[in-house]
Amino acid sequence: MTAPVQRCGWRGMAGDPLYEAYHDTEWGVPEYDSRALWEKLVLDGFQAGLAWITILRKRDAFRAAFDGFDPEKVAAYGDADRARLMADPGIVRSNAKIDAAIASARTYLDMREKGEDFAAFCWGFTDGKVVQNAWSDVGQVPAQTPLAVEVSKALKAKGYKFVGPVIVYAWMQATGIVNDHLTCCFRHDEVKGCAHG
Repeated sequence: MTAPVQRCGWRGMAGDPLYEAYHDTEWGVPEYDSRALWEKLVLDGFQAGLAWITILRKRDAFRAAFDGFDPEKVAAYGDADRARLMADPGIVRSNAKIDAAIASARTYLDMREKGEDFAAFCWGFTDGKVVQNAWSDVGQVPAQTPLAVEVSKALKAKGYKFVGPVIVYAWMQATGIVNDHLTCCFRHDEVKGCAHG
């Protein structure tokens, strides 16, 4: 008989196929694509005050509602699009979060027009290297770190919203800027092997 798979001890994950698949294949894998990093930042902003599983279950609906998170399309959204999004039961309907998502697409494009690559900006805080942590218990994993505070301030200075240090740290974990898989988790060493440099 094979031993059960050891995963991070996230509340509510055990036995949830969607949540387990996200943990096993996506969470913590270093993401170097600018658009994908931006999409995940927007989704983490929508998570504010909610559980991540709520956003994960709605992610396909979010992608449909936001034109596949194409920054050029989202940046062009006007009042009709805002009304459409607020009427969409498949997503989190919050005027402030929808406005922040549209504004962030414009900020993303503004950075690009000025020659600033979003992925290079994000990874610049760690010199392109993954922060390798070695937590043995889920209770040791911080909600935020001094690095997350620094990144949060930099994002806010660019004009991004819903990017407080707790949201930013969750995003850094999800996008593999930080490896916060527990040392007992089968993904800890696998993800460590994905890192550049």
